Amino acid sequence: LLRNAIDRQRKVLWLAHRTMLLDQVAESFRQNAYPEIIPHISSFSFRIVSGAHDRSIHISSDDDVLIASKDSLGRNLSALDKWIEGEDEIFFVIDEAHHSVAKTYRNVIGYLEGKNVRLKIIGLTATPFRTAEEEQGLLGKIFRDGVNEQNGGIDNSGIAFKVDLKELINRHILASPITEECKTDVVYGASMGQKDLERVERLDSLPDDVAENMAGNNRRNKLIVTRYVENQEKYGQTIVFVYSILHAIQLRKQFELAGVPAAYVVSNLRDMGTNVTVSQKENKENIQAFIDKKIHVLINVNILTEGVDLPQTQTVFLTRPTVSMTLMTQMVGRALRGEKAGGTRDAYIVSFIDDWQTQFSWVSPSSLFADEGEFEDNTAEQRKNMLRIISIAKIEEFAALLDVLAKIRKVPFDKRVPIGMYILRYQEQGMEGQEGTDVTCQIMVYDSTLESYRQLMEELPVLFDCHHAESEYLQYDLLNEMERECHDTYFCGEMIPPYARKDVLALLKFYAQKRIIPTLRSLEEIHDRIDMKRIAQHIVDEDMGPRKKIEYINHMWDDDDTLLAGFFGRKRYFIDNLENEILKITLDSNPPDSNVTYGRKQAEDMTLMEVREHDPELERQLRDTAFAKSLDTEGLYHCASCGKASKHRIYFQVDHIIPLNKGGKTKEDNLQILCRHCNGKKGDS
Repeated sequence: LLRNAIDRQRKVLWLAHRTMLLDQVAESFRQNAYPEIIPHISSFSFRIVSGAHDRSIHISSDDDVLIASKDSLGRNLSALDKWIEGEDEIFFVIDEAHHSVAKTYRNVIGYLEGKNVRLKIIGLTATPFRTAEEEQGLLGKIFRDGVNEQNGGIDNSGIAFKVDLKELINRHILASPITEECKTDVVYGASMGQKDLERVERLDSLPDDVAENMAGNNRRNKLIVTRYVENQEKYGQTIVFVYSILHAIQLRKQFELAGVPAAYVVSNLRDMGTNVTVSQKENKENIQAFIDKKIHVLINVNILTEGVDLPQTQTVFLTRPTVSMTLMTQMVGRALRGEKAGGTRDAYIVSFIDDWQTQFSWVSPSSLFADEGEFEDNTAEQRKNMLRIISIAKIEEFAALLDVLAKIRKVPFDKRVPIGMYILRYQEQGMEGQEGTDVTCQIMVYDSTLESYRQLMEELPVLFDCHHAESEYLQYDLLNEMERECHDTYFCGEMIPPYARKDVLALLKFYAQKRIIPTLRSLEEIHDRIDMKRIAQHIVDEDMGPRKKIEYINHMWDDDDTLLAGFFGRKRYFIDNLENEILKITLDSNPPDSNVTYGRKQAEDMTLMEVREHDPELERQLRDTAFAKSLDTEGLYHCASCGKASKHRIYFQVDHIIPLNKGGKTKEDNLQILCRHCNGKKGDS
């Protein structure tokens, strides 16, 4: 950039999402600005724009280099106008480019392109596998002109340059990783329930009591400190990754008692659990002390995982478990700067292994390195994790339906096996001045909800357009209003298994940030191999006695090929469902339907929301009938007031012609559909 852009008096925009990254970029420009690299100019100016630096309103046409946070620039894109004016070419760098599928980044790109500026865009990332399949396609649209050196042509993958880990290690650009394990013999997880299991798998987040136990376990903490002290010469400058501020405080004290200079850095300015406040200034001072080797151990809470340049780091201690391949990659990466890049020859990756009574698919650092020495997102591990995710969802479903067994018995078992899954990665908004939290959410799709999700996905852009929802982070009230409309439009009626409200909320948050429709991942292989009817039929055909039956059930449960243990998670649920299938076969019919019927007269006096609580199928029928009455021969729905027409139901709302408080009834001939505008006006009057 110095030689080919700045020296030619072309402007440079460098965009990143963390303040620390901006400082590093500015320092790199300063350190490399030698006269022989920029012989045609005597100086250049740069401006850093972020909440901790300058404001976007101060951007000047005289700035040669803009180094900006994506949020500060994204909130005031018009501040670029005077900087762009008269420029026909701009060099645009997106740091940590796997984030660039988010709406803010694409808004910046679109804004610059809309000003008829020719952009030369390049993205930088060490974790290109992080994004979902549908996001990979979007990355390809952002970074279009990758060069394929093998055939000398254009590579539509968008990757201009890549290099594998093995080559970088051989060239001493990266350090050679040496993995070590230290067993703590501390037991965790025995008391964790289904919600805790789900929280770990979905959010990579430990329950509070487990996290506090881990932080306050003196024996475990002393083991960590002793391991370092006994190997201090070998381990050198070490980053210790911990789960919480409380743990960081405890460990720092233990290191200091052992005579080891230590400090901690945190991502949250105030920890709500300990009420500890840590300023950005303190973080910077502690990091600088680590760089200057005034402290030997830097204890980290969720800040030194991405884009941080600490080349003198020789060792990382992993004292917190994670189910995230991305997080593990980032933690390990802190020690991998090699000799040619100002780092070390060897890097020690020390994992502290606890005894978890509840089994999790914790990521091991050694699993990151394939035989050929590349980081690898292991396919077998992905399948294992996917099955585990399903297991968590099924445990939750079974527990929720224990009190309504009559309903679940009416549904064939194969209809209760998920046929697909949406995997969503998005960011929960942080408090002002703080980084957001990365979240991964999995939505199970069943035969009962498949069509509803298909319709919702098709009309997501329309839903956001209706609400003028332009923000990357939806306000609480708007988010809940949109979710209610999704229920009324797509998820009416009885569904077993039912849709989960939290799944739709997660989908809305994802779309607000990414503006892409997620891809449904097929679970056909798993669906086909969970054949409970066949197992039940075999038990009935063989007329097994109690002892033989138990032996057969144990054999099927322990057989990895059946996937039963992975699917059900709990043997109890497997046996309950198997007994249900056996009962169906022996009785040759399902249990009789409930003999309770809902009185139409009573329903007529209820609102639609009240009808939903008592008879969701009736609610769906009433809504569907109201829409059907307004449908014309061309497949368009019409507002009963203004006549607005659309093929999308989400534009309209079901309304009482005569309100309930004026003697109207909730029945088919008193329902109509109105567009949002007309329904709002009617409500106001």
